[in-house]
Parts: sequence; structure tokens; C-alpha cells
Amino acid sequence: MLEIAAISVRYGKRPVLAEVTLEVGEGEVVALVGANAAGKTTTLRAVMGLKEIAGGAIRFAGRDLTRMATADRIRAGVTLSPEGRQIFPKFTVLENLVMGAYHRQDRNHLERDIERVSELFPRLAERRHQKAGSMSGGEQQMLAIGRALMARPRCLLLDEPTLGLAPIVVDEIARNIRALAAEGMTILLAEQNAAMALAVADRAYVLESGRISLAGAAARLRETEEVRRLYLGA
Repeated sequence: MLEIAAISVRYGKRPVLAEVTLEVGEGEVVALVGANAAGKTTTLRAVMGLKEIAGGAIRFAGRDLTRMATADRIRAGVTLSPEGRQIFPKFTVLENLVMGAYHRQDRNHLERDIERVSELFPRLAERRHQKAGSMSGGEQQMLAIGRALMARPRCLLLDEPTLGLAPIVVDEIARNIRALAAEGMTILLAEQNAAMALAVADRAYVLESGRISLAGAAARLRETEEVRRLYLGA
């Protein structure tokens, strides 16, 4: 469904991504694992058109997204839950969720979609009228994912959804990623937390210094010496 074909990205003269190629099949959860500054966020931002690529192509469901505006990529069915959450702190939970549907042409079923998000994250329903900035980091992360889901994506990009969160919240995020996958959602997950990412993913890519160094079934990568040494602390 999503194909990233040999994309390269530069910040000024400094290369950040070097011919990164990966693909995500329909209904698949694919993890992009790597250390801080490996290029994971840049990859997701490039998919969304938030970072210009210097070469390569991005395709989604047979459509070339490479030169498409970000809003049109969202309408095509790709949505990002960004690193750092980037919620609207002075808006309520409900207002943040409604903002997630901003680019939708069909806005007749927002309440139904809000209920779906509330089923995934019951605490958002409890705090529906609370200012988002007053919530905990874990609750804000749930809101960021919920807001992305309000766009009704066919492919959801999750950038560091567990960064800085307590283990109990990490487990909840992981359960919900699996729940979304069970419903048929296509997911590309960028994570420093390799243990969580490889546990929920079908396949995975390891990104090192802007290049793909390893790729394969998540279960197989978990057992490789390099992944265990560098990312799993074993």
C-alpha cells in the first residue's frame, strides 16, 4: 500500500537519508527502528510532504505522492501522529479531535468517529471537555493518535508514540496498535523502543545513520545478534 522508493533527504548540504527504500503492505504493521537521529522522523515527514526529498519517490495505493501537497496526502488516506504529540494545549480534548477531521470532505459522522476513538482510549472520553494541555503526557499521546484517526486514514504513521511514557502507558499504546491492526489499519511505526516495536510489528526495518541496515520479519530480527546487542540490551 505504501512504497518509499530510494528517497534521499538533505538538511542543507548534510545528507540525512540516503536512498531509503521500504514498503508497507495493506493491513500490515511495519516498524522503523533506530537510535535517536537515525532519520526515522525525517522519513515519516518526507512521506507526509513535510520535508522535501532530494531524490526517489513515494507512492500510496498506486498513486504518486512525491510532489503532492500535505493536505492532499491526508485526503488520499495517509495521516501522521507526530513526534512530540503537537496537540493544541489550549483546546479541549473534543476540539483537538475535531481538528483531526479538518481535511475531510465527509464530516457528517464526526460523533461516530469520536466514539470509536473513545473506545480505544476511554480516558479521552472522561476528559472530553478538559484542556489538552492540562493532561498527562500519556493522555496527550493518546489524544495525538486519536486526532490522527479522525482523518479516517487508510495508513497511519506513528512517530515515537511511546517516547518518555511510563511502562503501563507504553503497554496501553501497544495494545491499541494491535487493536487497530486487527481492524485492518495499515501502520508504519517509527520507534526507539525496539522491544515494543518488534513485539507489535509484522515486519521491521532498522535505520542507521540514514540508511536501512537490516530488514525482515519482526520476530526474526528480534533474534539477530545485532538487534539484540544494539537495541534490546541483550
